[in-house]
Amino acid sequence: MHGDHVFGLPGLLASLGLSGNSLGVDLYGPDPLEDFLKGAFQCSSCRVGYPLEFHQVKANAHNKHVLLEDKDLLVYCTPLIHRVPAYGYRIEQKPQAGRFDIQQAESLGIKPGPIYAALKRGEMVTLDDGRVFDGRKFSGLNRPGASLIYCTDTVFSEAAVELAKGADLLIHEATYSHKDSDLAYQRQHSTSTMAAQTAAEAKVGQLVLTHLSPRYAPCNQITPNDLLQEARSIFPNTILAKDFLKLDIKPVKS
Repeated sequence: MHGDHVFGLPGLLASLGLSGNSLGVDLYGPDPLEDFLKGAFQCSSCRVGYPLEFHQVKANAHNKHVLLEDKDLLVYCTPLIHRVPAYGYRIEQKPQAGRFDIQQAESLGIKPGPIYAALKRGEMVTLDDGRVFDGRKFSGLNRPGASLIYCTDTVFSEAAVELAKGADLLIHEATYSHKDSDLAYQRQHSTSTMAAQTAAEAKVGQLVLTHLSPRYAPCNQITPNDLLQEARSIFPNTILAKDFLKLDIKPVKS
């Protein structure tokens, strides 16, 4: 609930309302989020012309229950260690269907088209000539889905390690350099090495450092690249976040 994480949200939701193409938004977060947004809208005389649904994540986080599930994704969260309520999130893609064996289908005289899609989904299919095929026999084993962890403000946390176990990508705050560990513990933020330790203990595929303090601007004595090298000394597959960065998340076990 610190301002650098929530101040942009009222403006984003207001802009979405002005575009006129939203049917509604579900918002998941700490308990005070609803009061904060309603207060911001009321004090600014801003009306959002679509429904907002608020979901408090505290109970799910402490009980390790699924926070959100749809046909493609599972979302979990866990409490982190910070001066105000903060949570880490795991977004996990459900297993993907195995690769469809086109050659097998062709060898059986099955013509391409919607039937291939049905077979790929594992359905039973009856052809015009009366033959019946089980789609499950045309695909290999299910492939693991990708997984993404986002750890917001926190000092090193065993709960974050548990949440991130085996994930493909971990995005973790790294507010401070290892040389400023005292500040990190005082303000309950992570150093670059704490983020790397989390990645190493959780055995993730890749680490992205974000939320660096402005004190490490490129022209200063300690720079973002120094924090990157600190992290890489513990977890080599680490990069720095930057505006508009795009990454393809590939399952570690695929």
